Amino acid sequence: MTSSSSSSGGEFLAKKSVLTRARQGLPQLANILIIEDETFDAERLSATLRVMFGYELLVRRAATLASALDRIIEQKPEIIFLDDVLKPSDDASQSIPYIRRAGYEGPIVVVSGQVTRTRRATLLAAGATDVIHKDDVDSVRLAEALVRVLKKT
Repeated sequence: MTSSSSSSGGEFLAKKSVLTRARQGLPQLANILIIEDETFDAERLSATLRVMFGYELLVRRAATLASALDRIIEQKPEIIFLDDVLKPSDDASQSIPYIRRAGYEGPIVVVSGQVTRTRRATLLAAGATDVIHKDDVDSVRLAEALVRVLKKT
């Protein structure tokens, strides 16, 4: 039998295995805040994080920047996942400074539907720790992002 090829899924499984091992070196997260106005997207991210870290993980959600600031002041999360565009008019590059002024110093991962080089640079300059595409919310992509983010902190 020949070695696995990408058409058979061998490379994907090998990559997933490497990420699983890398994830084992990550600290156990216990408190995450998701700032997302779309219920489906928030629940998908929450479910994926619970699969990765266990169902005892506290995942809080805020649908607006104002409610997010209240939640941050109540109890600082270990990591924040921030939707790039919150209705009606908040965008992540404008929201991040407010989050920082509320006393949050931890990692902020922006989840965006439109990740271009320019947008990524804008978000990172505003204080985001990492940026992932909304379509990439699965355990492999989140593990990759968490490895990058938690190495920086």
